[in-house]
Amino acid sequence: MTEKHFMDGIGKWKDEIIAAGLLMAFAFFINRGIEIKGLYMDDLYLWSCYGEQTFGQFIFPMGSTRFRFLYYLAAWLELAVIGNHIGWFVPLNIILNGCIAYSVYRFGKRLSRSYLMGLGCGFLYLLSRMSYYQISQVYGLMESLALWAALGILYCLLRYVDEKGEGKKYLIRSCVLYFAVCFIHERYLALLPLIYLAILYKKGKKKAYWFLPAGVFAVVMAIRVLTTGGIAPAGTGGTNVAETFSVMTSIRYAIDQVLYIFGINAGPGHLSGASWTESPSWIHVQIIAADLVLLVLVILAVIRVIRDKEGRLKYLRDISLFLVFIALCIGASSVTIRVETRWIYVSMTAAYLLAAYLYGMITAKPEHGKVVDIKREARKAADKKAGRQSAVLCGGLFLVYIIIMFPVENYYRGQYPNLYFWADQQRYNSLAEETYEKYGDDIFGRKIYIIGNSYQMSDFTARTFFKEFDRDRKAEGTEVHFIDSIHDIGLITNNMLVLKEDPAHNAFQDVTDFVRNLKCEAVYGYYRDGWMDESAEVRVMTGTSGVIKLEIYYPGELTGSEISKISLNGEPVRDLVINQNTMKLEIEAEPNQIACLRFDNNFYLKDAGEQRGEKRFSMIVNFAAD
Repeated sequence: MTEKHFMDGIGKWKDEIIAAGLLMAFAFFINRGIEIKGLYMDDLYLWSCYGEQTFGQFIFPMGSTRFRFLYYLAAWLELAVIGNHIGWFVPLNIILNGCIAYSVYRFGKRLSRSYLMGLGCGFLYLLSRMSYYQISQVYGLMESLALWAALGILYCLLRYVDEKGEGKKYLIRSCVLYFAVCFIHERYLALLPLIYLAILYKKGKKKAYWFLPAGVFAVVMAIRVLTTGGIAPAGTGGTNVAETFSVMTSIRYAIDQVLYIFGINAGPGHLSGASWTESPSWIHVQIIAADLVLLVLVILAVIRVIRDKEGRLKYLRDISLFLVFIALCIGASSVTIRVETRWIYVSMTAAYLLAAYLYGMITAKPEHGKVVDIKREARKAADKKAGRQSAVLCGGLFLVYIIIMFPVENYYRGQYPNLYFWADQQRYNSLAEETYEKYGDDIFGRKIYIIGNSYQMSDFTARTFFKEFDRDRKAEGTEVHFIDSIHDIGLITNNMLVLKEDPAHNAFQDVTDFVRNLKCEAVYGYYRDGWMDESAEVRVMTGTSGVIKLEIYYPGELTGSEISKISLNGEPVRDLVINQNTMKLEIEAEPNQIACLRFDNNFYLKDAGEQRGEKRFSMIVNFAAD
């Protein structure tokens, strides 16, 4: 290896490292503020299956409507790494999508033969508002892996069609990826025709090439029949595609997805963040301007196809592979009961790559054959100049598109709270913040009372939520109870926690201290750990019975002359002689009222190691009110 080759290699690796670093940094920047602190619904169920099932049961869920063993294997590995560090899910999702963006960059760079165009594709992938699910949910891993594998199929088929010779290895790789993606998400079963289209373009004469995809498909179907009992994919929201499919609805959904690719949120706000009609007028103007930029790029591509007779067939063939890939992905996402924006992400990414291909096609040097004539050099020079001009023009158009779409995508990212699941994720993030994040392992074994249940927390969530923070996955003794008001519970003890729903902010509030002080307020001389001075006054909120229960403990030696004079609301009720170290007493008061108890003790603990108030410690008193 010469020194020049060595230095060229170093330069290329430096460019790759810079590209990877820029994309990863942008991935973390653009997704800042997204957090998973607590799991719920599908994510929580997945976590519970991981904790309660064997490895085989988790990876191979026999009898389930979905058999995605490759995704479940990846999920098992992810859950094993994360353990009880729930906050790690989002950083891992971001890192994975940063890696996918690097793959998109490499793909776009190859198609366009331009480093900057490849970077543009990678940045657009990360910037897209359609990434919300892949970053903000545990199940986002499934969507990310499926998108990655699907793009891998497209890449291999383009290489297979364009490579000289048989290109056998790329066909085999595409079939392997097809098998894999079918067991990451069954939606991508629809990509089989794309493989056959590539074989048709390649004019494959060997029968093995035609039977290979069919064989893979047959194996996939056989596994599905054995594991799920059928071949029809399950629909979203627990539906069955065979039962809910409608031709007209699917056509409408397909049109919606095409509009999404051109920046128009055709779906409702709870699925897209903000629909087209809900978006401000400046967004409309920006998107129309961006689409006009794309139109100019397409027109330039059409002109190139018309003029370049030598490369026309190749261009049309490759473009059709892109379009059929996008169409199949759109079709597979249109047959269920709704269209979620996350399903369009793969089509959108393919559209970015198609733009990179058009750039590469427009700026490619035309072939003039091998005939030598006196004007050939002049034509080469002219073509070189035209190529530079085309590169500047097309690169400028793509840059303008990115500049226009950046504020648009950023705006729609700001509308994520309108998504149907976002509020629930915020609520359970808040629940984690107000409990485990605040108290740590001390949360385990407590009785957690939640005032109100407008969030409609399921019994499964109530039983399982706090287990995810426990290294042993048990959270033994931790109980969740829903109450209508603070009158439904007695005085607050150290093993209790009281939360209040805050629907205006999709949050929970820890009101334990407030309720504790309201239920048992120390006016003076009484402390939270139960110690009472020689004189003390306490306000206690009575329950439905009005009975206040006192448990008194004197840790010193009794002489028989220790007396505690007790008054209720200013009226003497008892001169209690402390003749035992531990005593119990009940005082009757009005139900559901604030009772003021005053204690005047003629004794104190001589061996007390501290003094907190003006008077000395006398005894330990615990209150209860039912």
